[in-house]
Amino acid sequence: MNITLMTTISMVLTMILIIVGFWLPISNPDAEKLSPYECGFDPLGSARLPFSLRFFLIAILFLLFDLEIALLLPTPWGTQLTPQMTLLWASLILILLTLGLIYEWRKGGLEWAE
Repeated sequence: MNITLMTTISMVLTMILIIVGFWLPISNPDAEKLSPYECGFDPLGSARLPFSLRFFLIAILFLLFDLEIALLLPTPWGTQLTPQMTLLWASLILILLTLGLIYEWRKGGLEWAE
C-alpha cells in the first residue's frame, strides 16, 4: 500500500512538472537566438582562424576537477570500507589533484595572458 501510494504520487508529480515545463517557457526567437554559435567564432567565416590552446587547457582542467566529484561521491558506497579507510581514499584523491594543480600553476599553465 505504501509503495503504491509513493509510486502514484511520484508519477503524478512527474507528469505535472512535464506539462508545466512545456507550457511555462515563453519562446521569443530572434536573429541572435536562432543563429548558430560555436566557441565565440563567426560560424559563417573562415574555419582556419588561429585558436589559442589555452582554451583547451582550461576545458581539460575543468573536466578534471569536475570528475573529482564523480570519484569522491560514490567512494563510501563503492568501497564499503570503514570511515577511516574512506577518508584515506578520499584524501588520496584530493592530494593527487592538488599536486596536479600545483604542477600546472608552477608551469604557468593557468596564466591566461602571456
